[in-house]
Parts: sequence; C-alpha cells; structure tokens
Amino acid sequence: MGYMVTVPADGNSWGMRQHTSAFLALLLSLGAVVAAAAPSSAQSPVPALERNAHALRTTEPHGNLDDLRPVGRMVKDARVVGLGEATHSSHEFFAMKHRVFRYLVEEKGFRSFALEGSWSTGLRLNDYVLHGKGDPRQIMREEFQSNYAWWNNTDYLNLLTWMRSYNNRHPRDPVQFMGDDFGYAGPGLYDRVTDYVAKTHPALLPRFAELYRGLRPTTTVDAHINGYLKRPLAERKAIADRTGRALNLLKRQQPGASSGGGQAHAWAVQHATAIDQTARGYAFDVDDPRQGAAAMRYRDAIMADNVAWWQKHTGDKTLLSAHDGHVALRTHDPKNYPKVQGSFLRDMLGTRYVSIGMTFDRGSFNATGADGHVRAFTVGPAKPGSNEYTLDRVRHRDYVLDLRTAPPAARTWLATARMTKTIGTAYPGPGTEYRIALARSHDIIIHLHRVRAARLLAAPAPAGK
Repeated sequence: MGYMVTVPADGNSWGMRQHTSAFLALLLSLGAVVAAAAPSSAQSPVPALERNAHALRTTEPHGNLDDLRPVGRMVKDARVVGLGEATHSSHEFFAMKHRVFRYLVEEKGFRSFALEGSWSTGLRLNDYVLHGKGDPRQIMREEFQSNYAWWNNTDYLNLLTWMRSYNNRHPRDPVQFMGDDFGYAGPGLYDRVTDYVAKTHPALLPRFAELYRGLRPTTTVDAHINGYLKRPLAERKAIADRTGRALNLLKRQQPGASSGGGQAHAWAVQHATAIDQTARGYAFDVDDPRQGAAAMRYRDAIMADNVAWWQKHTGDKTLLSAHDGHVALRTHDPKNYPKVQGSFLRDMLGTRYVSIGMTFDRGSFNATGADGHVRAFTVGPAKPGSNEYTLDRVRHRDYVLDLRTAPPAARTWLATARMTKTIGTAYPGPGTEYRIALARSHDIIIHLHRVRAARLLAAPAPAGK
C-alpha cells in the first residue's frame, strides 16, 4: 500500500508516490544542500573570525581535552547543550560528540547524553550504561533499525562503552543515556507502565490491558514501524485515542506510597506519555502537506519536551545530539518545519539552552541513494559564497567559534544567510534554496575541514535467516 507524501528537501522527491516507509524519512531528515547568494560585501571576515577561533587538536574522543576549555567557557551555566551534525553519518561528527560529552562530564558536571532516538530505546541503553544489563552491540542492533539505523555505528558503540566504564569508576555519580524521539515504543515501555499499575492500582490493570491491547510490539523495530504505518489513518487515530485515555487515567491516580511515591508516579506517567507520543506522531494525515508540517512541528516539540522533562527530573546537565536543523535556534524551512527542537528549548530554558552547530568543508557520509541502498557519498570543497567556504579559510584545520562574541568585523557576515550544507538521510536530492544565517541559528559553531563516512555496524538478519 502506498500514499502520497510531501517530503521536505532532505534528498527525497517532492510529490512522489512512496511506500509507507517514506514517512519514516521525515523522522531523521532535515537535510539538503541549501543555497543562497554570495555576500555582497567585498571585505573578508576571515581575519576577524581567526581572532575568535580556537583550534581543536583532534576530533577523536580519547587523550588530552585541554583544547576544549574554550567550549567550557562558551557553554557557561547551560543545563542543556544541543550539539548538531551537518550529515547523519560521518565519523568525525559522532566522534566529536563523544569528545565534547567526555569534556562536559569531566569538567562541567554534565551527566546525560540525549539522542535523537526513541524514548524506549534510550531506557534500554540506559540500563546497560547504569547497570551493565545486556550487550550494547545486541541492543543497538535490535533497537537502531528503520530510520534509526544510522545510529548503529562504531562511534556510538564507543560512546556507550565509555559511559559504562565511567560508571564503573564513579558508581555514586553516574552518567546516563536517553532517547527523546517518538518513532518506536518498545515492549519494555508498556511493561514499565503496566508493572507500575499492577503494584499501585491493581484494580485498574484490566482497563490498561484493554486500552493497550494489540499495541505492544511483538516483531522487530523495522517490521513494527512499517506495519504500523500500513494501518488506515482512522485506525491510527483510534490507537492514539486509546493511548491518550490510558495516559489520562494514570495521571488522575494518586502516587502509590509503597512503590516510590511521587517520583515513581512521575516516571510512570512519562513512560505512558512516550507511548502516547508514538501513537499521536503516526496519527497525522501525511497526504496533506499542512498535516505533514504539523507532524514535524509536533515531533520537534515533543523531543524538546522529553529532554526538558529528563533534565528537570534527573537534575542532569544534558548534551543533546541531533541534526543541526533540530538543535538550531530557528528553522531554516518554516514551510515544512514550522518550529524546531532548539527553538522550543530556548523558549523553555532561555540562555540555559546553548546550540552548537557543526559544519564541514568536504568529505564523506553515509546516506540512502536514489536506488534505495545505503552507501557512502563524497562531496568536494565548499563552493565560493557558501558559509563553509569562508569558514574553511580560517587557518585552523578544525576549530570552535563563539558566534555571540565574534568581532564586529565578522558579525554582519555571520548574520547574513548563505549556502550551507545540511545533509539528511537521503542523497543526492533536488535541493531547495534556503537562507541560513549562522549567528541566528546557533550560539557556537564547530567547523571541521574534512569528514569521513561513519562505520556502520551489521544490521539484523532478515526473519528466518
């Protein structure tokens, strides 16, 4: 069964009839190679940028971190730091996130890493990080499927194993891992809600069993998501109605004193909220372009809500990992992405949310080609007139730049929109001209000269093999 999907400029086509999995491309897309006119001023901002740029020794996460001290000064007292990526599958972006997180943990008191992945996946990985439960390779292989398959890579495996090692050394002050997205509500999530109900309000358990009947996944992530999207829209809306009733019923209950009291109740409600978010996220009519835009706004809003909830209830300073477009302070595509996660977080947290974008001049990344197969693509040096072309003229190969404190000679340039690479899950694509001004989108930029395609781990074997 197929349907018409209006897809943003992320390397997919406009107005083409797609299979149900096409909607999933929206979950991790925010990319295209975007273009605008070259700056009109003949004066180069490079000397001013160089005065404010701090060289990075490496992007690799191990070894000395002294070169990241400027980052520590830049984030100040932030509670959440959004760290973006200009592609969804380049090694240096992932490795740099690990490196920055390690620095923020060791020097700035950060304790949580939030990923653009499902809430239930984050809970399962957090059990490994906190308690050593399970094999991280196996968990990643099972959880990072469909459009989350980009996260099944060696860099995130290294991050998770470092987090587990850190917790072995610091059992009383652990780091944590969370997923903030709605794409998949795993069986363990349903179990957490119903187990809580069974302990605190056993008389309500039959009602929850009725409302959740047939929703708890019994197949792989990929099969479940694709099967879910093949259901008629009316059925998906009915599911959202059921999950909403379950959530509201749980909210009305008093916390059970014998099972952790108010804190346990708050977590159970949040787990039920995540189940409801998944159902509502798939209950939009994506045949309607206006509904497609509403779905993307909903997604960014709930990702921000989940991060803010986690930060508040754990007390952890949190590093948020997502695409540049999601962590940005403003959307570069208001028609299709009316408001993005970073903008919601700035509204919630003010300057205690800090946005860091990552750019690159040239290099490779994994993406889905026009034939539907994932492979590595390579792009050459940035073209004159683009943001990256000028950023790469700075003498440092890789560096970090605080856009808020840039010298006056660079501020006009940074506030002017021009071509910027923001590549999503599919490549190449027809592209659309967007005007992106770095200083309006981010507080800080990390610019890398060259990136390489990330090393993806093996996906699960098809059923029956």
